[in-house]
Amino acid sequence: MKCALAIVCLGLCVALATAAPTNDATIVSQAADVRPDGYTLQLETSDGTKRSEEAILNNIGTEDEAISVKGTYSYVGDDGVTYQVNFVADQNGYQPEGAHIPKV
Repeated sequence: MKCALAIVCLGLCVALATAAPTNDATIVSQAADVRPDGYTLQLETSDGTKRSEEAILNNIGTEDEAISVKGTYSYVGDDGVTYQVNFVADQNGYQPEGAHIPKV
């Protein structure tokens, strides 16, 4: 399970790196703590992007074992406005919320 958590954390970092615009932003601060039962991650880049999340492993040792992630990220859009997204990713899928995201 430790390996799975490390892979998830690494995947998130790769996703952030590949999704970032090509404006040569640099990492201002970064902290990660990967544990057997979850992880925390904080990241800030020079272009104003920030990300913070926490994951916990639920139902440890059962067939229903699953990771649940809760966090927030913000970025400065091309229009100069800072957008913030709060999210949960769990057995119900990825659930983002933000003032700029349409509600269903």
